[in-house]
Amino acid sequence: MGSISIILRRPPYGSVDTSEAIRHALGGIIEELEVKLILVDGGVAAARKGHNVSGTEYSSIEEGIKDCIDMGAAVYADKTSMKDHYLDSGDIIEGVIIANGSDIAERISESDVTMIF
Repeated sequence: MGSISIILRRPPYGSVDTSEAIRHALGGIIEELEVKLILVDGGVAAARKGHNVSGTEYSSIEEGIKDCIDMGAAVYADKTSMKDHYLDSGDIIEGVIIANGSDIAERISESDVTMIF
């Protein structure tokens, strides 16, 4: 079994990056890869609980993150990025792992492939 790290740097709405990162993560799981979805910079906002997309054209990213976790992907949120975006552990989806930069770097170095969104 191979492994892939998918790094999401952009906020969850306003571009297709988050949706594409989640789509690739789910595809990796289906292909029996070990998937690590890593949220850094604005990407940590994808891990926020209670996305309210009513009145918009967007689908909730929260459900996609939960699906990744439920299907076996490890989802990491960068601790420094969370602080920069005013998030704490109580604000994020259950099952998201809060990690520091060196832990994230180690997870990435263990992967066969890395994708950045």
